[in-house]
Amino acid sequence: MTARAVTDPHVNAQRRILTVLALTQVIGTIGVGVAPSIGVLLAGQVTDDEAWAGLARTSSTLGAALLGLPLGALAARRGRRVALTSGWWIAALGAALLVVAAQGGLVVPLFAGLLLIGAGSAVSLQARFAATDLAAPQHRARSLALVVWVGTAGMVLGPNLGVPGAWLGAVTGLDVFAAAFLIAAAACLALAGLLVLILLRPDPLTLARHGERTTPAEAAPAPDAAAEDAVAPAVHGRMRRAAAALRGNPTARLAVLAILTAQVVMVAIMTMTPVHLVHHGGSVTVVGLTISLHIAGMYALAPLVGIVADRLGHRAAIGIGTGVLALSLLVGALRPDALGGIALSLALLGVGWSFVNVSGSALFSGAVPLRSRASAQGGVDALSNLCGAVAAFASGSLLAASSFSVLAVIGLVALVPLAAATLRAGRPRSAAAPLIS
Repeated sequence: MTARAVTDPHVNAQRRILTVLALTQVIGTIGVGVAPSIGVLLAGQVTDDEAWAGLARTSSTLGAALLGLPLGALAARRGRRVALTSGWWIAALGAALLVVAAQGGLVVPLFAGLLLIGAGSAVSLQARFAATDLAAPQHRARSLALVVWVGTAGMVLGPNLGVPGAWLGAVTGLDVFAAAFLIAAAACLALAGLLVLILLRPDPLTLARHGERTTPAEAAPAPDAAAEDAVAPAVHGRMRRAAAALRGNPTARLAVLAILTAQVVMVAIMTMTPVHLVHHGGSVTVVGLTISLHIAGMYALAPLVGIVADRLGHRAAIGIGTGVLALSLLVGALRPDALGGIALSLALLGVGWSFVNVSGSALFSGAVPLRSRASAQGGVDALSNLCGAVAAFASGSLLAASSFSVLAVIGLVALVPLAAATLRAGRPRSAAAPLIS
């Protein structure tokens, strides 16, 4: 059998898988996108207490962190299709609970619903890794970036579900928030899960593992993969697998450091920017425009970022992203009182995050053995969300105790370990295969 005959079925399967992932990513992220907008407003309305409202606003992020690891472990055991379907349906259940919370003004369904809807964020992240399972090494970053990019539509449309929610509420008598979450549950999250269940065939992770078993060059497992097979399939065993993927693997460690650093710096600055702008006379319109520029920076250029990462190498792209993040923080530190300066800083922050996150994620996918890849990816996403939640909490106290400039300088300091590790890793041997040290 020729190499072409072996490869072509995977190429065709990859095209189909990317199409399904892109479609379900758009539909699902519309449902997820309702949480940081309408969910925030609902939290304030139901709790009527700023402290409780603040905790409720971070519940979806905490939910993504808590559910990321078990959903990754489920992918490792049953494949991407089962894990993605389960995640979207868990998020749909969360949105349904938020319908109850909004309609009845109930606190417990509010917290439970926001926690469970975080599963949507977790599988949205997992979908980007699913795009790399069958991708050729020189195309991993652009495949991953495509799934990240199409999620932009959901992030833009999700916060506006209040418009059809008002219409549905007028027809059904539901509270406008309840109606918006009903749309998110039924027309977005549940539908995304159903489409994945029906259409994501063949399962990309299962097919990739089958190729690993049947391809002679890869028939013998790597030493670390063989050792992982002896690990019990319990929860602690899966966590040990994720940790084992990093031991003795400097490429994977660099990728994880990149993903976590970018997330912490981005969330800390982005979370406090609206508060800072309002304190300096910024209107709601200015705040909205600034955050929109930031989101555009995060997602709009993702396909270009993927191409750059594949051509220059993922370490080089991480270095570019680190530099853009540093420039963003310098602008924020030097021009904290200029609305234009803050808007520019936030836009650059999004672009820098995109470079580091896309490149780091692609680098991690190629550096971790298939046998432990899904569990390790779920663990990294869970840790990333958890670090983001901690950064959001900490940034509020830092801003209250100091200033936006000091917060930006702290962000610059946080970039130093990543910059040092990237420089120490050196340039990849070739642009075509930059993934393994």
